[in-house]
Amino acid sequence: MSDAESAEASQPETTPKDDVNRANRLRWTAVIFAALAIGGGAMMARGPVIPELETAFGAPEWQLGLIAPAGTLGYLFAVTFVGFGAGHLRARLLIAGGLVGNAVALLALGAAPILLVFLGAVVVQGAMMGVVRGLNRPLLSHFYPSRRGRIYGYYDMTWAAGAALAPVLVVAVVALASWRFVFWIFAVLLLGLGVVVWRLDEPAVETQEEPLAREDVLSLLRRPEVLGMALVMFFATGVEGGLFLWLPTYAESQLPSWIAGVTLSIMIAGYVPGRFVYGRLSERVGYVRLLVAILGLLVPVFVVTFTLAEGLWLLPGILAIGLLISGAFPLLVSYATDAAPEYSGPVTAVAAISSSLGVGVMPAIMGFAISDADPVLGMQLLLIPLGLALVTIVIARIAEVRRTPTDDAACASGD
Repeated sequence: MSDAESAEASQPETTPKDDVNRANRLRWTAVIFAALAIGGGAMMARGPVIPELETAFGAPEWQLGLIAPAGTLGYLFAVTFVGFGAGHLRARLLIAGGLVGNAVALLALGAAPILLVFLGAVVVQGAMMGVVRGLNRPLLSHFYPSRRGRIYGYYDMTWAAGAALAPVLVVAVVALASWRFVFWIFAVLLLGLGVVVWRLDEPAVETQEEPLAREDVLSLLRRPEVLGMALVMFFATGVEGGLFLWLPTYAESQLPSWIAGVTLSIMIAGYVPGRFVYGRLSERVGYVRLLVAILGLLVPVFVVTFTLAEGLWLLPGILAIGLLISGAFPLLVSYATDAAPEYSGPVTAVAAISSSLGVGVMPAIMGFAISDADPVLGMQLLLIPLGLALVTIVIARIAEVRRTPTDDAACASGD
């Protein structure tokens, strides 16, 4: 037998069922990625329309500041409920319902006559997106169990693409029509996607999500990978949240206002190539090594950017920060999910809770610091959670290595 014939004979034969399952996974993957990109764009569109909302509703800044917490409140409630119950739920119906519900909420956002109605719609929209995201990542985990890190990196990359394009869409729509059309455009896109999901077959996963009993929750949270992920996620996303809110304010002290306004877009633009590269490297280098490298490099980059750089030299540092910090979220979730792949839904919920708390707490602390000083101090304060994140991931790795097989069995059994 020739070498070519031997190679051909060694290839596993595919059955019609395999082809059907593969097509099913590809369709679901495309829908999941599209949902994140559109949802991310809809979320990031809230910020750029705030000046329009202030004019339309005559609302003071403190009331407009309730928009972000309102969305987070709805999202956290839904993603926690869905994530911890993922093993018991029908994904297709819930995702289709979440997308349609999100579209209805966005229609209400665009039609809101007063701010109170707008805030109520934001809560509903956050909850509907929490339903979708609470199931999307577990599905990807079970579609591609051997390529989880790469797929998670690509998945989060699509959020960055949608988030980066949203401000451009807002500017264009406001220049041509009313701000209300921004939300209606996203509503139409999500409504169409919901119809597509409704027409799909149930997801053909390679591995199954196990129902998580209430008494097993603490055992899952005690695993070094999951606990480490939660703590590092809190610190790392706290840094992101601080940058999302206060970077433009800091940049205004260093740059002309028209440049300062795009610094956040520059940082988010770094997320797209960053998450693509980390997705590729995760399978070769490993999650923890990449995380240690990312967090270790961020410390000197922060020092250079926010203590030494002046004027336009600030921009390369901001882009570098975006390239580096973009890898933290997907790598952390992949790291924890690999430790408990049968509970990817609860792991996703823990990541969502931890990241939301980080994004909410750190900007508030920076706000108190900046109120009595200049924005430079606020940016330099971010070195503290960065250092804590680096120390924590190293400790989690040491605990993971030192854990005995007996400990693994106890965690698995819930004892």
